[in-house]
Amino acid sequence: LLKRAQAESDGKTVETKKPINVKYGLNHVTYLIEQNKAQLVVIAHDVDPIELVVWLPALCRKMEIPYCIVKGKTRLGTIVHKKTAAVLCLTTVKNEDKMEFSRILEAIKANFNDKYEEYR
Repeated sequence: LLKRAQAESDGKTVETKKPINVKYGLNHVTYLIEQNKAQLVVIAHDVDPIELVVWLPALCRKMEIPYCIVKGKTRLGTIVHKKTAAVLCLTTVKNEDKMEFSRILEAIKANFNDKYEEYR
């Protein structure tokens, strides 16, 4: 950080790594799903009232975006430094993490997205 500040004071441009973007909030995540910008949607199981998020898996299936349901909205809240969060989504992933992320996506698709067809 000190080197970056010194370089900026000298008038040089410093390239920084692009951060992993985690977006939260029901309206914002819905917008990102509709725009096909979300790569993974994480939904809390204990949202009250449940009607707030009950339609979200159907939207994710329609837009072919992987989703998962996790235990506890407080766990999601700790990721975004809030008390609770009902829904999160990942929009970008670092290049060095893409292989591991693709493996996670395969497991999520098998356990959530594809299981819908079995129950239907």
